[in-house]
Amino acid sequence: MFGKNLHKPNYRKFSKSIQRQILAAVFGLLLVVGGEYVKNGLEQPVMAQTMRPESVAVLVYQRIPDIPKENQYVRQETGKVDADNTLISRLVRYHQDVKKRATRFRLDWKLTLADYLGVNEPIKPDRYPGRSSLQTNPLEGDRKAIQNLNRRLREALVDLLANAYQPQQTDAQPVSPNPNSSPDQKPQPSATPTPSSPSLSNPGDAQLLNP
Repeated sequence: MFGKNLHKPNYRKFSKSIQRQILAAVFGLLLVVGGEYVKNGLEQPVMAQTMRPESVAVLVYQRIPDIPKENQYVRQETGKVDADNTLISRLVRYHQDVKKRATRFRLDWKLTLADYLGVNEPIKPDRYPGRSSLQTNPLEGDRKAIQNLNRRLREALVDLLANAYQPQQTDAQPVSPNPNSSPDQKPQPSATPTPSSPSLSNPGDAQLLNP
């Protein structure tokens, strides 16, 4: 009996050592699996989501030069016109920063345009991009600018914004407005390619872009 008691402390010590080794191995495995998941599953969306709105705006104005820039507003700090603060950069900031909507799907961009058209969620003036940095809140001017776009330009804008956040992009030709277009005419296919991933849609979705 005395001999057995001598072995008990060693056995407990050995058992605890084995437990620590097992826990360390499991923890290390979780770190490896989690790291691969972040690298493979989240890397592309995070990179796309952090694109600067000003960079996206430059792309839009290169491809669709007929969309107004609305960059005549004066900064509060400098008292000078902020040429980089454009309609599209503010629209992108409203979409991803204020509304927290996905940037890779056409439906989400359609919802944002519907906000500007007054047929979806109301835009709060006190949260609109540029309200705190510009001398004049650009919201009303931006609403009018979006409302004045014909249906073809709106659809081209939606396609281009969604494609801009895809992992792979292809070149597209500039889009020109069709002065003879009317709400009853069938819209022409956009010059920009459709997203590589399938877009989401709901019944009545196409009506959001009607003039």
